[in-house]
Amino acid sequence: MKQKSPWWWIPTLYFGQGIPYVVVMSISVIMYKKMGISNTDIALYTSWLYLPWVIKPLWSPFVDMFKTKRFWIVVLQLIIGAALAAVAFTIPLPNYFQLTLAVFWLMAFSSATHDIAADGFYMLALEEHQQAAFVGVRSTFYRIAMITGQGILVVLAGTLEESTGSIPTAWSITFFILAGIFIALFIYHKFILPYPASDKATLSNTTASDVLKEFLNTFATFFKRKEIGVMLAFLLLYRFAEAQLVKLVTPFLLDPRTSGGLGLSTQEVGIVYGTVGVISLTLGGLLGGYVISRQGLKYWLWKMVLIIHLPDVMFVYLSQVQPENFYLINIAVAIEQFGYGFGFTAYMLYMILISEGEHKTAHYAICTGFMALGMMLPGMFSGWLEDQIGYQHFFLWVMASTIPGFLVAALVKIPAEFGKKK
Repeated sequence: MKQKSPWWWIPTLYFGQGIPYVVVMSISVIMYKKMGISNTDIALYTSWLYLPWVIKPLWSPFVDMFKTKRFWIVVLQLIIGAALAAVAFTIPLPNYFQLTLAVFWLMAFSSATHDIAADGFYMLALEEHQQAAFVGVRSTFYRIAMITGQGILVVLAGTLEESTGSIPTAWSITFFILAGIFIALFIYHKFILPYPASDKATLSNTTASDVLKEFLNTFATFFKRKEIGVMLAFLLLYRFAEAQLVKLVTPFLLDPRTSGGLGLSTQEVGIVYGTVGVISLTLGGLLGGYVISRQGLKYWLWKMVLIIHLPDVMFVYLSQVQPENFYLINIAVAIEQFGYGFGFTAYMLYMILISEGEHKTAHYAICTGFMALGMMLPGMFSGWLEDQIGYQHFFLWVMASTIPGFLVAALVKIPAEFGKKK
């Protein structure tokens, strides 16, 4: 059979990779806020959902050992589709919080495993020059998934809230639509994904002891690196402020003005944070990648440290003034998200830098685990802290929390030419 063009499957594969992540990390927060769950519980329990991405390096070798990457992708998309339908069924029930959290856990583990399989499949199914050519397509369709989830579907949920007069019914319908999208992706990929010759299980020609030895060696070589303490500090603390901010943005936008929030509707949050915010985040990331390719990471590191942290002051302004002008709120969120996207590029490049070497793929996976841990731990206490001190003081605390990001940036060593286009 003639090889299908990568355009047939890369956009849909990475759109499918983005949807469950944005559901677990963002849509769940908005839904729980609308259903009356406290900020303390929202931040604590949804931060725990980062855990599968923290520990996914521990089971990534097993995805190689058993079955093909294609098999994993197709089966996991069916499981995620079923999980989305299960959320839709459990939302109207009295103990919906516990039930939906349990299903989100299943979805998070499935999504993290799907990430491993999809990224591995991408490398197996494409020539090296194609891998480079489609990197931008991958990230673009992942961002489109974010806009679809945080933007379009949240606006839809808000519209359904008004038309049905029932918040549980509105979110239940929204999750049924999400389930339909994912079942369609499962059917499409079952027939469309190619069958790369190199996509086969590795267990047939290696013993279990060989696998264990290589697995342990991979971790040992990572943690024996010079300056590993500085590397881990950077991975864990560069986004210490942002990790707290991101968990409370949508509750702050949704909370009534009497509680210190901005009192926006669900649709307005879908526009402000899910659409304008994500587009600004994407533009910031694109510009960050471009400027590093021109002058290298070392030249841009401190500028990026400033640009990721200082725009957090926008939320200090929004919480102190509580403006009612919708355009002004959009501009403030757009500035903060653009800064986040721009400054986060330095973090991504630093992960690539410290992953260089024999076990590049596995070491990068370990880095992404620490990246997720750096978001999970501060996020867990952020809701409780906001409930104690209120939004005005919380966002001032976020500004103080940017200090560790500056300190760890001062400690890292970057080669002069790293990141610069040759």
